[in-house]
Amino acid sequence: MGDMARAAEVPTSPPARARLSPCVCNTLRMATRVVTQLYDDVLRPSGLRVTQFSILATIARMGEANLRQLEDALAIDQTTLTRSLALLERDGITERVPNPDGRIKALRLTAKGRRTLAAARPLWLRAQDRVLRELGPTAWADAQRRLARLHDVAVRKRRLTRARRRSPAARRG
Repeated sequence: MGDMARAAEVPTSPPARARLSPCVCNTLRMATRVVTQLYDDVLRPSGLRVTQFSILATIARMGEANLRQLEDALAIDQTTLTRSLALLERDGITERVPNPDGRIKALRLTAKGRRTLAAARPLWLRAQDRVLRELGPTAWADAQRRLARLHDVAVRKRRLTRARRRSPAARRG
């Protein structure tokens, strides 16, 4: 049995469960950090981190994208996205697309960016296959379904909270 399969089984034992936080957010962040490290290790020869790979893959899929589109597609905050994009632009991997509305910052991949993404894709597939092989397709499908539900609930709650903060009645209260 592989390391990740053992790790996937660990939460079923009381001592391992005790190492996880009772906080949903903290537990998700712990798991995310470990999985991110695995992808980053496999992607290292490409010079990309998995966060950068995800940004490039999203831009490639869209052809070009502005900051708001990328924030929404990647569920990433503007500060983190802007920092990552600045590095990709500095390295000549992305470039700004002229827009009549100067306030909109659209980006696309450069030729170097397309080559970088093409070189990284097989590495990403290797990391993806490793995780899926260890976890198993049924367990991943179940986790994906549950995570999608959690994502939808969190997005809905966040939007409600923001709307309440902006409403005049909430300010009078």
